[in-house]
Amino acid sequence: MTNMMLTEQVNIMEIQEDTELKKVGLELMFLTPEKCSRAEGISAVELSKSLNMPLDVVKKKLKILLDKEIIRVYGINPKLWKFDEYKFQKMDEDDDVYRLLCNFDDVDFDRYFSYN
Repeated sequence: MTNMMLTEQVNIMEIQEDTELKKVGLELMFLTPEKCSRAEGISAVELSKSLNMPLDVVKKKLKILLDKEIIRVYGINPKLWKFDEYKFQKMDEDDDVYRLLCNFDDVDFDRYFSYN
């Protein structure tokens, strides 16, 4: 097995177990206008506070989701992030990020929805 193939397998395993990526992705996926300070989306700082996660970690996870084209970014300072439902639905079902975000086994939906 070549080094490139081993690196690719390690990256796939990291994505499948990346709970931080899943938290950021699901937070954006279930983001409602009431949870945002702006209609265009949420800033990385707001997302970091909401998830109680370090800002640099949130930014790395946003970059992964942006590279997969399932989130959009608006503006320059601050950048506002928004989930792209259309592109998410068009993703390959075998994509590791897609499978990670579609695995709801350990998701607490009370965080995203109120059932009043």
